[in-house]
Amino acid sequence: MRDIEDPGEDGLSVTAPKTWATGAPAVVHALKYALGQTSPKRTALTLLNINQAKGFDCPGCAWPEPAPGERHRNEYCENGAKHISDEATSHRVTADFFRQYSVDELSRKSDYWLNQQGRLTEPMVLREGATHYEPIGWDEALDLLAGELRALDHPDEALFYTSGRLANEPAFLLQLFARAFGTNNLPDCSNMCHESSGSALNETLGIGKGSVSLDDLYNSDLVFVVGQNPGTNHPRMLSALEETKRRGGHVIAVNPLPEAGLLRFKHPQKARGVIGRGTQIADQFLQIRPGGDLALFQALNLLLLEAEDKEPGTVLDREFIESHTTGYDAFVANIRETSWDAVLEATGLTRDEIEQVHERVLAGRGVIVCWAMGLTQHKHGVPTIREVVNFLLLRGNIGRPGAGVCPVRGHSNVQGDRTMGIWERMPQPFMDRLGREFAFTPPVEHGLDSVDSIRAMRDGRAKVFVGVAGNFVRATPDSDVTERALRNCRLTAHISTKLNRSHAVCGRTALILPTLGRSDRDVQAGGEQFMTVEDSMSEVHATRGRLAPASPHLLSEVSIITRLARKVLGSEPAIPWADFEGDYDLVRDRIAQVVDGFQDFNERVRQPGGFRLPNPVNSRVFRTPGGKAVFTVNDFAMLQAPKGHLVLQTLRSHDQWNTIPYAMDDRYRGIKGGRRVVLVNPADLADLGLADGSLVDLVSVWSDGSERRADGFRVVGYSTPPGSAAAYYPETNVLVPLDSVADISNTPTSKSVIVRLERTAEPAHV
Repeated sequence: MRDIEDPGEDGLSVTAPKTWATGAPAVVHALKYALGQTSPKRTALTLLNINQAKGFDCPGCAWPEPAPGERHRNEYCENGAKHISDEATSHRVTADFFRQYSVDELSRKSDYWLNQQGRLTEPMVLREGATHYEPIGWDEALDLLAGELRALDHPDEALFYTSGRLANEPAFLLQLFARAFGTNNLPDCSNMCHESSGSALNETLGIGKGSVSLDDLYNSDLVFVVGQNPGTNHPRMLSALEETKRRGGHVIAVNPLPEAGLLRFKHPQKARGVIGRGTQIADQFLQIRPGGDLALFQALNLLLLEAEDKEPGTVLDREFIESHTTGYDAFVANIRETSWDAVLEATGLTRDEIEQVHERVLAGRGVIVCWAMGLTQHKHGVPTIREVVNFLLLRGNIGRPGAGVCPVRGHSNVQGDRTMGIWERMPQPFMDRLGREFAFTPPVEHGLDSVDSIRAMRDGRAKVFVGVAGNFVRATPDSDVTERALRNCRLTAHISTKLNRSHAVCGRTALILPTLGRSDRDVQAGGEQFMTVEDSMSEVHATRGRLAPASPHLLSEVSIITRLARKVLGSEPAIPWADFEGDYDLVRDRIAQVVDGFQDFNERVRQPGGFRLPNPVNSRVFRTPGGKAVFTVNDFAMLQAPKGHLVLQTLRSHDQWNTIPYAMDDRYRGIKGGRRVVLVNPADLADLGLADGSLVDLVSVWSDGSERRADGFRVVGYSTPPGSAAAYYPETNVLVPLDSVADISNTPTSKSVIVRLERTAEPAHV
């Protein structure tokens, strides 16, 4: 427990945004944070083992590491160092802490304060009617949870949520347990971020993940970085883009905000990054309006078709289109109807800017498009990504070196969890293999994703919520509805390393089940264990904790899941849960029998750097119903805010990982000492009659006439596209209704929130 004050917003100050990222200041900030969490010795042990072949994988982002012989001794970024230091902290949350603070008091603390209290150390229970958590033994805690699960009228009344921090082995066991119990209710964090990517890629290419490797990125002629901020969310991507530039490639950044890392990058492990000016990353920056990416790629596709009309056989890859694709004629007919006036209005760009991009496309043979939630979290997120695929298909930029699709995952093993079966709609071949391997019949009905899970809890159709890692309450939309839904449960249980707001939003009974972190040693009956993860580029490798666990009372996620499974299921079906707990090799042996690409798993993952999963797209094999890549027809869409309103996108600050801020600052954007800020174009401020620094409430308005409110935000004049604004999440999640989701993927539309800014009175100071 730490004796720190909960920071407020009174210390807010604003300076000019940075025009470059990283360099020596990033090293200083990372070390300062690390040494504030733990000792110099523990800091050194942690940082020297992170992302090393015999060490542990960073529990932060899913960006891949170079080959073992090509890695730096310090193969981590500023935010990765903070993230692992946050996990390796010496601060502890004990039973005394929970005796001191009631659940009601915890619910009024900030995300920052809760996280800074330290590592959880023993199981805790909030009994029905109680005001405080109290200690509980592991057997009693798991008996309590198992009893509630067995008492349900149907297994579909249970929900098993995961975040991407979960490694492959416990993820496989969790989905096995849930399906043996009888439900496919396996919502995960991917439902709220890259589900639109998976939906679009499965439909068009036959596989819901990216197709490129680091070598492809290094050797690409042109890389699009669309709707993402690598300098904050996955900073090691900047070193990869720097290598692209050094080998002669070019980068185009497409984003509503100018992000420092994409302007200029100072590599902290290179002399040029410490004493020099660094490397200009983006050769061209398109400051696009939120949601305008669909229109941009439709315009680029129109320009490619027109260039082919002028010089037939020189622009499009006709052989690829004819041999490997379907749907081309309908796609062409639709694109030829594109209106330039509509494109320019939707994007906020000039035709000259778009034509400059077109010239760069024509000059490069290999093109990669990378994207993140700036594309996925719109109502038309799936059509946007389908149009990106159309763009790549036209010139054969799928399935060859230096080209392809690159959805950039934002959490360590979120892609691996999906590979292991954490999905409410796993394909039938996976389910058939799972059933044969473990001699049971998995449930047939599709389960609930994250948004539908909230609806089910709200409506009383789901009664037990089990969260494995993550911070469900703060990661989800419609905060008030989500919290009421969880409080409607009979029991909520969270398997966690640290305290967060989800522990203070409880069912009638609540459990906190503390687990080992990624950096902790994991010793079981069969000796010291390791686990595995899959990164954004389908590389699977081992992760081995090196630190002494934060408490002798912690269990690994594998132990918690297997012990719970034994208590709930008994001996039916006959799954060797106890053996799995004692030796994770046995889990991997069974994964190898069920999951495609994992043959000889134990042998291959012990090779330095592990192995890469095969991607049929790279052999130009498309597992679509027609056996070919699919051109799609996507209706034009444009976000329009009524007069006096703005289109708001939610985003992270620099000192933040997922829902948790490590400080109240956003160094690269020039924001210090506060998070309740809204970034608005100065011209819009003038039109709205607001001054820089005004205090406002954000009120979101929706087509059904409903409104939602987030109070007390400071206006900051900033370079946003006219008609748009930006503010930090999770503070603004309250503005996004549960029913405002992307078509097809059901992903919350957190990047397209129509708001008005209501001036409020300044608070009185005593």
